[in-house]
Amino acid sequence: MRATIPGPKMDIRRELGISLFGEKTQEEAELPKIKKACEKCQHPELVYTTRQTRSADEGQTTYYTCPNCGHRFTEG
Repeated sequence: MRATIPGPKMDIRRELGISLFGEKTQEEAELPKIKKACEKCQHPELVYTTRQTRSADEGQTTYYTCPNCGHRFTEG
């Protein structure tokens, strides 16, 4: 069994912006899509991400981005 303890290497990677999860940026990654119209341009499909921005006993916040016009808005 082999274990790695985060140390100075992890700090250097973070400072340089190197990700351990691959080379794709969030824009290049395949994000989940939903059939919901954009509030600004009415494009019929949006990409979304969710985050827990409040305490654990409250719901997640959903962030929508239109791939057509780039409009961003939240729900939740």
